[in-house]
Amino acid sequence: MKLIRFGQPGSEKPGLLTKDGQRKDCSAHFADWDRRFFQDGGLSRLATLAANAGQLPDVPERARWAAPVARPGKVIGIGLNYSDHAAESGMALPAEPIVFLKASNTVCGPMDPILIPRGSLKTDWEVELGVVMGRDARYLDSLAAAKEAIAGYCISHDVSERCFQLERGGQWTKGKSADSFNPMGPWLATPDEVSDVLKLPLTLEVNGRRMQIGNTSKMIFDVFFLVHYLSQFMTLEAGDVITTGTPPGVGMGQKPPRYLKAGDIVTLAIDGLGRQRSECVAA
Repeated sequence: MKLIRFGQPGSEKPGLLTKDGQRKDCSAHFADWDRRFFQDGGLSRLATLAANAGQLPDVPERARWAAPVARPGKVIGIGLNYSDHAAESGMALPAEPIVFLKASNTVCGPMDPILIPRGSLKTDWEVELGVVMGRDARYLDSLAAAKEAIAGYCISHDVSERCFQLERGGQWTKGKSADSFNPMGPWLATPDEVSDVLKLPLTLEVNGRRMQIGNTSKMIFDVFFLVHYLSQFMTLEAGDVITTGTPPGVGMGQKPPRYLKAGDIVTLAIDGLGRQRSECVAA
């Protein structure tokens, strides 16, 4: 299944994307794609409804694409998780995952504008694979258990302000948490929709120029390891998002460095997970 949400900020409704690309409204049957939905076995009930998706109302064609999950309890970021990105950053490969938190209100729709923060000179792009938890998970005992705890996958744009992140006291969180710094979607694909999550191509373009080309096969710590690992330190709640690291080609790694500015158009794609398109505007 491919889960979507639609509507204006604060009034989003849940829906499905059919195999022929039609958006369908599920709001008469479910309140939202949120923690309660995932934790209470909502995906199983949704599968029954999806079998007759053609009978569901259409989403209005002009309706905004919202993030495919409701505001998560946590957005957990993983730094330097691609071997080739670590190399371009001039940093050693981490022995364990580098973990940081993004504010949960950074999550926005896949076509929403990216707000360049006031005073920012180094707003950077990062295409990433997003992992959404399908149930609460604590002290998972195996990679197989971690795999079973995942609701699905989506595109996650981990926008970052490098000066705030690296030059203002070394606090990654404050460089990752500005408004609009995590466009997500356009849809959440359940695991059966993804041929091999460990071999997914990722790309990102700025103003039509290809900047990032990567593949999840280059991850130092794969998605199942990350879910298992994180569950040893915190309870992962249903609906939480893990944004799993970026491949090479970020603005900070360009020679000379190149950062986003108002008017830039950023386009992201991951095989099977759709495309995003965001315009940068001044906050």
